[in-house]
Amino acid sequence: MILEALGSAVLGLVLAWAASYRLSHRLPARPLVLCTGVAGALFGDFVTHTALGPGTAWLSLLGAAIISAASLSLLLRPSARLRRSATA
Repeated sequence: MILEALGSAVLGLVLAWAASYRLSHRLPARPLVLCTGVAGALFGDFVTHTALGPGTAWLSLLGAAIISAASLSLLLRPSARLRRSATA
């Protein structure tokens, strides 16, 4: 259980770092992105582990990755070229 939580936290950190590296112009400050990725992965692992029970470590890590990616997507801002005034 501890290794599963540690693995999901590392997975969330890697996903958050990759998103921060690739989409730095559309995301807020890097510490917020990294914390959100780790928290989303831990929450996803908790939910998946609670729903499926013990013995499904790979599925729990998959759930952690999905919830982490979903929580990171909530931080995205629109790109600068898509912004227009409401009267245009």
